[in-house]
Amino acid sequence: MKSVYYNARVYTGERELQQAFLVEGGVFRAVGPNEEILAMADGDTVRVDMEGRFVCPGFNDSHMHLLSLGRTLRCAPLQRHTDSLAAMLGCLRQFAAEHPPREGQWLLGRGWNQDYFADVNRMPNRADLDAVSDQIPIMVIRTCGHCCVVNSRVLEIAGITGNTVSPDGGRIGMENGEPDGRLYDNAIDLLNPFIPLPGREELKDMVRLACRTLSAYGVTSVQSDDYGVFRGVPWETVNEVFRELADSGELTVRVYEQANFAALSELEGFIGAGNCTGKGDALFRIGPLKMVGDGSLGSYTAHLSRPYADRPDTCGFSLFSDEEMKEMVRYANAHGMQIAVHAIGDACLDRVLDAMEEALKSHPREDHRHGIVHCQITRPDQLERIARMKLHVYAQTIFLDYDNHIVESRVGAERAESSYRWKTLMKRGVSVSNGSDCPVEPADVMRGIQCAVTRTSMDGTGPYLPEEAFSIQEALDSFTVRGAEASFEEGCKGRIAPGYLADFTVLEGNPFETEPERLHAIAVHSCYLGNRRVYPVNA
Repeated sequence: MKSVYYNARVYTGERELQQAFLVEGGVFRAVGPNEEILAMADGDTVRVDMEGRFVCPGFNDSHMHLLSLGRTLRCAPLQRHTDSLAAMLGCLRQFAAEHPPREGQWLLGRGWNQDYFADVNRMPNRADLDAVSDQIPIMVIRTCGHCCVVNSRVLEIAGITGNTVSPDGGRIGMENGEPDGRLYDNAIDLLNPFIPLPGREELKDMVRLACRTLSAYGVTSVQSDDYGVFRGVPWETVNEVFRELADSGELTVRVYEQANFAALSELEGFIGAGNCTGKGDALFRIGPLKMVGDGSLGSYTAHLSRPYADRPDTCGFSLFSDEEMKEMVRYANAHGMQIAVHAIGDACLDRVLDAMEEALKSHPREDHRHGIVHCQITRPDQLERIARMKLHVYAQTIFLDYDNHIVESRVGAERAESSYRWKTLMKRGVSVSNGSDCPVEPADVMRGIQCAVTRTSMDGTGPYLPEEAFSIQEALDSFTVRGAEASFEEGCKGRIAPGYLADFTVLEGNPFETEPERLHAIAVHSCYLGNRRVYPVNA
């Protein structure tokens, strides 16, 4: 059946907006003036008057954690109660009272950020959580995901004591020779054997919750890192969950899986089972090897080439040794896999660039689309190298909302001056897509677009390097066609054009006619996946 949408303001990738488009079989068939498109309708055609609303390709979040978002939506919502340590602990107490953990279950929360605490100038510790309960196991994850705090009960369950050695790429927080409850990056893995794992139906519920949230933001495609959320759940199970939901019509976003593995043996098994970039279908497809190279600025675990300006006792650390990084990148590249590596600190980025360059010399590939996730703290020489190597960059402009407040104090004025230089990379021919890293930040695309265009925080802090601001068109493209380039899908996704998947988002306002500081206020009216309305549902 044909559908005609008319009386719209349609962004096709060109600044001149169109008025109407025709969809058939889940694909755009034509776009143009109202009269021309309406003339293609027949007696069975569905006609939809868009009442002058703005329509653009469905948003593509090119780096986030869909399953982790679903998990977070089932946890204590600490991100809404992080203005003080007292408020965070109060949220935990209330959540525990309203959702008492079953026997053997843990009390989980995510979203705290010590930089927003008004009552103390520190991270939470085990004593804080013991005051909530010293009987129920409690784990609260920092908003960045690179640090967590647990209570004494969890330390007891996991057998973590003052004699426990911090693993490579991680750190156990200590105070007076005893663990303080804080675990950083790979040290969090010490808990994996003890955290209760969800069953298949619980995993499906998490995906359903996440999909509903994403559709409400107008997101129709995600590039998602899901294998690392529950290390005890095999990747085969995660894939089966996504495919079963796709078959039942419940997967309402298209997923390009950023396959996160922490060891070469795991990657070898994955590829040996017949997996490679591009395997799958339009709803669930295998993407790149995803590696997490270092931590975050907020937890002082991003790996810098010089000490933190406000913590001169540390440079952070990388989560892989040089040789481990090179082995995995070399193997993936040689076996035809795309590669995407999280790198926030410039020392980590050096390691990643070295590994990719060596791998490409050993096995040259013309259109590899290997990429850097985040690409935040950078030096001018590294920007030149990224462009020369034809890498993709997965930016998160929404990070400016928080990072504007800390970047210079964390890394110093000199390094801040050459960092978050995504527009510079675009000018050098680098494909720069956009995303949220959700649940680190909400998957709120319009907030991300506002930060991209203004280079300010939502509270007006900034602008930080205003010459790096995106135009409205560049910002929209970063969430649409540039995201499609990151997944080799620019020939079928990310545009409203004949032959492209009919994924589109309808906005209540026109971004080109909105004050930059008000872009976040543009509401999503509706969202369509393959011409099926997925938001709002049953309205």
